[in-house]
Amino acid sequence: MIAYLNGKLAYKSPALVHIDVNGVGYEVQISLNTYSRIQHMENCKLLTFLQIKEDAHTLYGFFEEAERSLFLLLISVSGVGASTARMMLSSLQPEDVQRAILMENEKMLEGVKGIGAKTAKRIILELKDKLAKHKDTGTHLSAVTNNTIHEDALNALVTLGIARNMAESAIQRVMKNEPLLQNLEELIKKALKSL
Repeated sequence: MIAYLNGKLAYKSPALVHIDVNGVGYEVQISLNTYSRIQHMENCKLLTFLQIKEDAHTLYGFFEEAERSLFLLLISVSGVGASTARMMLSSLQPEDVQRAILMENEKMLEGVKGIGAKTAKRIILELKDKLAKHKDTGTHLSAVTNNTIHEDALNALVTLGIARNMAESAIQRVMKNEPLLQNLEELIKKALKSL
């Protein structure tokens, strides 16, 4: 298993890179998320996952551990291959995929090319508990630890005197209806209205 590659980026495209490590060029498949982080770099370190099949050995690269962990969870789901997982991580940020699964937001997952209703349901069913465990133990897959818009809104509502479980339910309702909502103030207002 190759854990990571550290070297010069000899070739970059939004889908793959060639990394020169001491004169050996590795072709690494990447997501748009990783590409956006490395596009202006000349040298970089990519965490990797090597997939071995009968007809191919494919190396997938990730800029952060959060993305690699989520990729490995996604490909553990029956019917979700490496290409589909990479497409998900190219279409959505890792924390958005994680949030969609935790909040059972099938529509957000279905918005990814190649993900139908059945696959979205299966991903949520198989990964919700695993992701919740990571969240409960404090080992967040997301690089953004407790500073997500969701956590900030929850803390604000609790500070306003609303019971934590009621605040959590209100935020989840708003996020399920508006998955792309990124304005903290707007989220708090809408959650208060839905109580």
